[in-house]
Amino acid sequence: MTKVFIDGSAGTTGLRIHDRLKNRNDIELITLSDELRKDTAARKEALNSADIAFLCLPDAAAIEAVSLVENNHTAIIDTSTAHRTNEAWAYGFSELKGYFEKIKNSKRIANPGCHASGFIALVKPLVDEGFLKNDTALSCWSLTGYSGGGKKMIAEYEAENRPVLLNAPRQYGLSQEHKHLKEMVKISGVTTAPAFCPIVAPFYSGMQVCVPLFKKDIKGDICDIKNIYKNYYKSGLVHFADNADDGGFLSAAKYSGRDDMLLTLSGNEERIILTAIYDNLGKGASGAAIQNMNILLGAKQNTGLVEE
Repeated sequence: MTKVFIDGSAGTTGLRIHDRLKNRNDIELITLSDELRKDTAARKEALNSADIAFLCLPDAAAIEAVSLVENNHTAIIDTSTAHRTNEAWAYGFSELKGYFEKIKNSKRIANPGCHASGFIALVKPLVDEGFLKNDTALSCWSLTGYSGGGKKMIAEYEAENRPVLLNAPRQYGLSQEHKHLKEMVKISGVTTAPAFCPIVAPFYSGMQVCVPLFKKDIKGDICDIKNIYKNYYKSGLVHFADNADDGGFLSAAKYSGRDDMLLTLSGNEERIILTAIYDNLGKGASGAAIQNMNILLGAKQNTGLVEE
């Protein structure tokens, strides 16, 4: 029986991981009472007793939690931003070429950011194949459900008399300093950070990440992109599909409640839109974390996850 501890189990991601694991017969959850969940000594004991520990904490607290582990046995899956560009940590996106083995053989895994996951899934294969120059200036917009903002934002959006401005999509990260940009650049292989426009909208969960391309920026055509994606994503929870729209529309909630990711293309030969659709709480957070745990356990990647 694998012993698992969730440090930060009261947050949105921690709660969802707990809910997904509590009924698995291959997992024994280590839990702390409400009085002890912030007690350093109790957390230290739990971390060192676990085979796998999920960190669902702010960056500084995640770094502190890692320092509390005093053995070579406990594997850590960190859902914060703290270690995503750290060379000593495996980046937890197993569908990327060579990353599955890194995750499987690592004791330190950084779970990808929600916005970053879609951008990287779309851009990295094209850079890897030399189809897109790594110094191409890209733009990216990303639409997410409000659950991505955690408990405080969920409460704001679900309040009976919420402010009228919350009834429409709201752009944020206006300074172009969003915390996901560093991993978007490093993992995708581009050398220039994209002009990034994250948007939160009044629906609970779902995510749609779009990267526009012009013909002049690519080596080939739209059919070549389709073939690259089809050949690149042959296993795991990332899939490519043609004609994924619904009557000329693509909804960011299309994969809400699921743990996989859909990649698709639209546009024409001159202007192409690359799109990734998934759940910000699924492949964008807790689903990806459990997928990484499954890899460590030697289980099927989709064990306990939802794909349809």
